[in-house]
Amino acid sequence: MFRISNTLVGALNILSLLLGLAAVGTSAYIHIHRGDDATDCQKVLQYPLLIGGVFVVLVSALGIVGSLCRVNTALYAYLLVTFMVVVGLAFFTIFAVFVTNRKVGQHISGKGYGEYRVADFSHWLQRYVVNDKNWDEVKSCLMDAHVCQNLALNRGRNNDSLIFKHLSTTQSGCCKPPGYCGFIMKNATFWEVPKKGPESNNSDCSRWNNREEKLCYDCNSCKGGVLANIRNQWKHLTIFNACVVVIVTAIYVLGCYAVRNNRSDLRCKHRSRVPCP
Repeated sequence: MFRISNTLVGALNILSLLLGLAAVGTSAYIHIHRGDDATDCQKVLQYPLLIGGVFVVLVSALGIVGSLCRVNTALYAYLLVTFMVVVGLAFFTIFAVFVTNRKVGQHISGKGYGEYRVADFSHWLQRYVVNDKNWDEVKSCLMDAHVCQNLALNRGRNNDSLIFKHLSTTQSGCCKPPGYCGFIMKNATFWEVPKKGPESNNSDCSRWNNREEKLCYDCNSCKGGVLANIRNQWKHLTIFNACVVVIVTAIYVLGCYAVRNNRSDLRCKHRSRVPCP
């Protein structure tokens, strides 16, 4: 018998099954076609895509079998996993709000960008995002993304007259020396140390390197810019997660109706005298 709730749960899980297969396929492509040539950034994505894709495929398969094939055991397992996903997303959303709630960043007047310090951010972000182990992978992703190319700026000849039309927090920290160093700009990514030396003895001034693969990727200002970008992205992610929680909760409710429908249809089969609703 046709059931709207069963059909909706089945259709939504077919869609999620296709997305899961796409994630698994992307992971397999990176492994097969890239192999040892894959960058650290691509390797970082490979296993989360594989694990997440397999998880989505398995859960979607449970939902499809339970709703369309009317197998309540599979549907119970699907509802249990869905409930855990809802709870996990809710806790992660609350956690992200607390981690990114701190307001940071020093706006540089007239420059169009801000400069950030690692110490301004939560200890969790400092410990797990910009530690020595993870930072090499972050740098690889930044270089793969070419964040320091095609910077829009005016024709100023020194640091004071440098005005970026649009500069992300990551670019402001990684693609130029900090403003307090007082370096003289020669072009977009080439800066000259004043004859009298940097205006500040901050370690970031000595870490700056005009080589394209170096720049200020090892600077604390770069780490601060990346953390600022993560904070901004996580704020958007909390909104997205809230929407996902609502959608998954709706699917969970539909799944509960599908369980009831399966029970009703099962009673109809065993009791032919009982009219099916």
